[in-house]
Amino acid sequence: MTARIGVVTFPGSLDDRDTQRAIRLAGAEPVALWHKDKDLHQVDAVVLPGGFSYGDYLRAGAISRFSPVMETVIEQAKAGLPVLGICNGFQVLTEAHLLPGAMLGNNHLHFICRDQKLRVENTSSAWTTDYSAGQEIHIPLKNMDGRYVADEYTLDKLEAEGRVAFRYLDFNPNGSLRDIAGITNEAGNVVGLMPHPEHAVEPLIGTGRTDGLPFFSSILKKLVNA
Repeated sequence: MTARIGVVTFPGSLDDRDTQRAIRLAGAEPVALWHKDKDLHQVDAVVLPGGFSYGDYLRAGAISRFSPVMETVIEQAKAGLPVLGICNGFQVLTEAHLLPGAMLGNNHLHFICRDQKLRVENTSSAWTTDYSAGQEIHIPLKNMDGRYVADEYTLDKLEAEGRVAFRYLDFNPNGSLRDIAGITNEAGNVVGLMPHPEHAVEPLIGTGRTDGLPFFSSILKKLVNA
């Protein structure tokens, strides 16, 4: 049976179609989920894609966190449903308290768009098992509110528990504390990151590499072998 991975569309989502394509390339079935619909339509995992949901009013992801679909996503994520938040999706996950910390405006106060080098720190989450620990990858990055912050206790806890999933290399593009580009929850089923793996799944787009495809092959293998 083909694994079904839902992709939520909020008002202002930009990368939902790209994410659906990445899921399809990995061999799973993408399922479009609408933000006003509480029904997840029996999907096996959910992706919250990038964009500027609700125009990033109040704070990035602050309004989307209260969309009807998120009520179900939060409930199911706490029960073990794999959830990936990309860029704006990462912001939504912090606003929903599925991941600790918060996302603030870039320290240089400018939108940034570039190919970003990352180091894979965690390969045990539902979305990262197809990577190798310490692997260096290149993933497109585009954000205005990409600065990850948390108190020292939380940062130390993330480090001690191995929950920093990805770290910026060579250049910190937004001032994120400890060069953190992505994190995971304690159970490893929820992952959020600022760079866009869905833009690095084919040689002809994004970085010209396929460094983002393992996100989607990782979750597919987990679901098939579950």
